[in-house]
Order: sequence, then C-alpha cells, then structure tokens
Amino acid sequence: MKYLLADIGGTNTRCTVTGPDGSPGQTRTFINRDFDSVTVLLREFIDGVGQDDGPQAGVLAIAAPVSGDHVHMTNIHWDFSLDAIRGDLGLRELRALNDFEALAWGLPDLKSDDLLQIGGGTAIAGKPKGVIGPGTGLGVASLVPLNDHWLAVPGEGGHVTLPATDEREAAAISLLRQEYGHCSAERVISGPGIGLLHRVLHGGPDIDAAEVSRLADANDEAASETLEILFRLLGTVAANLALTVGAFGGIYIGGGVVPRHRDRFIASGFRERFDAKGRYGGYLKSIPTHLIVAPQPALIGLAAYAKQHGPNG
Repeated sequence: MKYLLADIGGTNTRCTVTGPDGSPGQTRTFINRDFDSVTVLLREFIDGVGQDDGPQAGVLAIAAPVSGDHVHMTNIHWDFSLDAIRGDLGLRELRALNDFEALAWGLPDLKSDDLLQIGGGTAIAGKPKGVIGPGTGLGVASLVPLNDHWLAVPGEGGHVTLPATDEREAAAISLLRQEYGHCSAERVISGPGIGLLHRVLHGGPDIDAAEVSRLADANDEAASETLEILFRLLGTVAANLALTVGAFGGIYIGGGVVPRHRDRFIASGFRERFDAKGRYGGYLKSIPTHLIVAPQPALIGLAAYAKQHGPNG
C-alpha cells in the first residue's frame, strides 16, 4: 500500500508518497498561506502525483496537539476533520501524529550522515531517546522501547515553565512574566521567541528572528548574545528532558531554527549547560546530544510509523 506522507508545519507543508520499499519518495514543498485549507493543498499534491502512483492511505505530521478527529493548528488558522479529509481525498485511512511524535518515530532510521553529535558519550541501544527543537514552536517528544518495537510518546513539553540558571536569564524571564503572566520554554526557545528574547535582553522594538540572525552574522554583539542565551536555555530544557525520560539512547535536536545556525550552535554553551546539573552532571555527560541534519526527518518518521502500523506492520 502506498502512503501519502505530509509534514504540515505552521509555515510550510512537505509531501511525498512512499516508494515500493516503504521509504519516502520525492518531496514537494508548499507554502501554507497559498491555500485556503489543508485539504486543497493535499489535493493539489495528489493530483500532481498522478492516478497510477497515487496513495491509498495517509499519515500526517501536524504542528499541533493531535487527539481525536478534529485538529486545531496552533500557528496557522486551520481547523479540520481527519475523517473529512480522508473522504475528500478518497483514502482508505488517514492518521495524524504530532510533528515531534513523527520525528521520534524516525530516530532509529536516521543514518550517521543525518546526525551531528555535539558532546556526550555513546548512545545505548534499546534505551529511551528524546527529541526537542525550536521552530514555529518548541516541539518535544520521546521514543521508548516496547517489547521488540518502539513507541513514540508525544507531549507538550515546550510549554513547561522556563527556568533561569543565571541572573541575566532571570532578569529576562522576569520581564516576560510581567508581560505574559507565564513564561513557557516555547515563549523564548522558538522562531517567534528569538525577537522577543532580544527585546527583553537589549531593549528597543521587536524585531523578527531573521533580523536577529542577520545582525549576528554581521558580528553584532547584542544579537550574538541573544542567540548564545537561546542555545544555553535550550541546553537547560533538553537536559531536563534527558533526566525525565532517562534518555541514554540520546537527545536529538530537531526543528528549523538550530540548523540555520549550525556553526554558532556547535560553538555555543549548549552542551556546557546541558551537563550543568550538579550531582547529576556525570549522568548527563554520558548522554550524547545530536543535531538532526537530515533534510526531511519528519517524513522518515512518518514512513517508519506507516511500516509499523500499516496492514503489513
């Protein structure tokens, strides 16, 4: 059975159809704002594939909580019914996963070239893995062993309360609490959060993440500090995830933000902060952290899910 695989983010949607071996085929990327609904977008993709190569079932990765038939996306004004989309597209079945749940499913299938290790020891086979990463929001999920299979566990860990580790961070978080009442990790560790973090650190008007990046690339000291603090905060929250799930299989960094700043991230205090857990520093130093550099990791995860849960899985 051929599967439609679609990674539906807040900004873009990436679609493919599985090949004969169940792996993702050629990918097309769509800009969400060009379409009135996700159904129209997916129909355009399927029509472009052609009837002979069209899918019979589908699995979607969605940048939103997924529970039941109705989906309300967090960062784009799309509300839809999975069953209605299934009927409109003529599919036998259609399932949906949270986008980081999909990333988690794909972790065992990532090759060495798909990963860049940043500190830590060696992953232990068969042990839990965690995945976290800033994009339009802050995604979090884990992957745990279950008998001879894996089980991806989604959640909304991006909305945990953001902790401060030094006075600079504490002052910035205090300002955000005054403004929003609660400062979640996602409030800062995300694409939209970069400009917000820059404002509370350095004053002035809001600027977007692209402008902060441009300034940092031009060696602007303030913008460079903003990204450094962002990566350190990510290290704190990633270490919390590692402790929570016992992630001796590794912590994996996904999302769209970090790969755009690969060299800066590698040189940052991310790993130093990850290890900085007092009595449990040694525990964390043994856990490897990897940056996911595969071009379409969510589609790899959706394909893995389809293989395990499809008619032959």
